[in-house]
Amino acid sequence: MPSFDVVSEVDMHELSNAVDQANREVTTRFDFKGSDAKFEQKGAELILSAGGEFQLQQMMDILQKKMVKRGVDIASLDVGKPETTNMVARQKVTVREGIDKEAAKKIVKLIKESKMKVQAAIQGEQVRVTGKKRDDLQGVMAMLKEQELELPLQYTNFRD
Repeated sequence: MPSFDVVSEVDMHELSNAVDQANREVTTRFDFKGSDAKFEQKGAELILSAGGEFQLQQMMDILQKKMVKRGVDIASLDVGKPETTNMVARQKVTVREGIDKEAAKKIVKLIKESKMKVQAAIQGEQVRVTGKKRDDLQGVMAMLKEQELELPLQYTNFRD
């Protein structure tokens, strides 16, 4: 039976490339001269540090532009609140990967409400969709793309 997986993944290599490019741009921009503004990446966690909250906002814009150019979806970012201590503002940004239980249940519910002849099953941090016809599976993909879910979805492991 044909099937595919609904996942939410971020290419970490592309993310680190985007962070490196953003770091390079911050060091060369005139409005950041003399400030110790930088991006730090530790796994799926990014830390932005700058002289003030306004610079943090500018840095966030730079990071998002670089991520979009590298093909990394910015909807996967969970941006924390800026914290200022000793003339240094920091902001923690977490990159979300995987589909959590609540989102997976919502996806399964949407698929069942669509009345298409497919089955959806939660498997860890992904949702497997199986059906008898390839067209039904493609219809599910189109329906999920139209929905406004808070996390980016990819469709992998399509098998006939």
